[in-house]
Amino acid sequence: MSTTKVLVCFHAHPDDEVFTTGGVMRLAADAGHRVVLVTATDGALGEVPEGLLAEGELLVDRRRRELETSARALGVHRLEMLGYPDSGMAGTADNARADAFCNVDVEVAAERLAQLLIEEGADVLTVYDPHGNYGHPDHIQVHVVGVRAAELAGVAHVYEATVNRDHMFRLMAANPQWADEAAPPDVSEFGLPESEITTVVDVRAAMAAKRSAMAAHESQVGDFGPFLAMPDEQVEAAFGQESFRRHGHSADPGGTAVLENALPL
Repeated sequence: MSTTKVLVCFHAHPDDEVFTTGGVMRLAADAGHRVVLVTATDGALGEVPEGLLAEGELLVDRRRRELETSARALGVHRLEMLGYPDSGMAGTADNARADAFCNVDVEVAAERLAQLLIEEGADVLTVYDPHGNYGHPDHIQVHVVGVRAAELAGVAHVYEATVNRDHMFRLMAANPQWADEAAPPDVSEFGLPESEITTVVDVRAAMAAKRSAMAAHESQVGDFGPFLAMPDEQVEAAFGQESFRRHGHSADPGGTAVLENALPL
């Protein structure tokens, strides 16, 4: 029996792959496993620094190239962009578009992803937690579509990529400047509390690759710029662990997540 496993990471937009699963992808690839990255939307509504795009250059084309570069840094063997229109941030007019990813038929989208999971023989699928880490409509839809696709394809190991909210509180207390530079607007609703996290992966060995993947997304400098400017030790403190909740499982009664060197591949 082959010991090579298949990890599929399902994300909402180009650049989302870096924060919550960049390390586990690189570690899995380095361990000889197959890594597949699936991105739901085209990322057309991302904010772009003025003057970055060349004359006539489309943001979706730029973000696709950036994603390809990031995927190479993270050891991805196959990249699939499903091409759904970006839904925009919660509460914006783009949420109402009939063709936006947040409004697609879940069964149709899940069947499409399930076919890929079956084709790849996926052993592990990552999605987001039920509120999409911070309430973005596309992230929430990734959870719904991904969980249903895993059911259709018979993938038993589904992990919800999230952020350890309590770890973020500790980092902000130790580094008050982060509150203005890099923290999300409402930290109290971001990710999951530590008590709900089942698995924490030590990805410090993949930090160079993770940082390279961040840098690849030039058009999203507003998201990554503050982190790229941090000293290595601060980046490692913020991103040296990746947190997950195994779908359908409860955390240890003591509230202690299992520390892993990789997802169970």
